[in-house]
Amino acid sequence: MTYNVHGCVGLDGKTSPDRIARVIARQGVDVVALQEIDVGRDRSGKVDQAENIARKLGMIVHFHPSFILKEGQYGNAILSRYPLKIIRKDALPRLRSRGLFEPRGALWVEIDVNGVKVNLINSHLSLWPAERLLQTEALLGPDWTGSATCQGPVVLCGDFNANPRSMVYKRMGGKLRDAQLLLDSHKPHNTWLATHPFSRIDHFFVSPQIGVMSITVPTTELDRIASDHLPLVVDLKVDSEQVKLGSKEVYQ
Repeated sequence: MTYNVHGCVGLDGKTSPDRIARVIARQGVDVVALQEIDVGRDRSGKVDQAENIARKLGMIVHFHPSFILKEGQYGNAILSRYPLKIIRKDALPRLRSRGLFEPRGALWVEIDVNGVKVNLINSHLSLWPAERLLQTEALLGPDWTGSATCQGPVVLCGDFNANPRSMVYKRMGGKLRDAQLLLDSHKPHNTWLATHPFSRIDHFFVSPQIGVMSITVPTTELDRIASDHLPLVVDLKVDSEQVKLGSKEVYQ
């Protein structure tokens, strides 16, 4: 699952990591990429939201702050039922002219799925098109997916603030494949705005070794109120090893 949780603030104005944990738990996923997570911030009651959600789900968690304030941190997290190893966590490039706006970052882990290593990169890109494209080039470059370390299956996911008509999407799709386009007879689902989803800006991009078995964007009342985004859930398998990600079932 990739899910922008909006600081765990729902569209009813209530801050509730518990509610976000319920949204995730309903889908039974094994790996979750979260964006807009608060850790220790006054506005969210000084709660470590990443740790709180992971504890309720019984998952491992790694958090990377996109920026650090005097009263806490804010950024991206990856939760997993499989062992994780951090490969890289870093800021993404910014335009000097947009220096007053929100910094962005990315978190790259290696997931050990019963001996098969899968690279997962979680990111949240800028609202500004030029800055967003700069960050995209970085993610496709030698420090991230273009690194010699980034071998084997790769999943690049998150809130890219970019729809399929954008240059960012086209650049991502030039190197990796949009999971929502890999299922026969599947019409891609929108993920934003949660109450009336009209835009597709949350994505899973995968390398050729990865197949897609199913895709879900849950739209229950809980899903529509818990955040301003809907979660995007994909059931993935590594074709060469017949190892299935996304549920408890494993073929090996």
